[in-house]
Amino acid sequence: MKRPTLYRKRLIPEECILLKDDELLYRDEKTIITRWNTLKPKKDLHHGFSCYFLDKGVKVSKFYKADGTQICWYCDIVTHSYDEATDTYVFTDLLADVLVYPDGFIKVVDLDELSEANETGLLSLENLHKALRTTNALLTEIYAGRFEVFTAPINAYDHP
Repeated sequence: MKRPTLYRKRLIPEECILLKDDELLYRDEKTIITRWNTLKPKKDLHHGFSCYFLDKGVKVSKFYKADGTQICWYCDIVTHSYDEATDTYVFTDLLADVLVYPDGFIKVVDLDELSEANETGLLSLENLHKALRTTNALLTEIYAGRFEVFTAPINAYDHP
């Protein structure tokens, strides 16, 4: 399977990072699944898996500690661009995130950054609206008990 070039673009802090070490596990026209180790070591977060839902504007990641204990599901609201000639994706983080913990607790974070990015011109009004609509759609699926639609693709590759 040919490996596309993947970039993660953040608005706060402003950066664009080549995900050169991410291992491509699966790719089709609607999803990309990768396995990775953290780019910058953190106290708890060590490694994980991510599934980019290209048609939904969501990247769902399964976060693990070094000992293999799952921390949470981390859902980034994203938009992306794709250059077919170079097979390159740039995933832009739209700042709003939804965390789903193993005990079922759900936490929505960084809505303040979403507002700040729009107020300072880092995020267009169009992308602000997209982020809010996508976050709402994701939460609607989670609250309706359909989060498995987002977790199943990763779980299919996450074997001990």
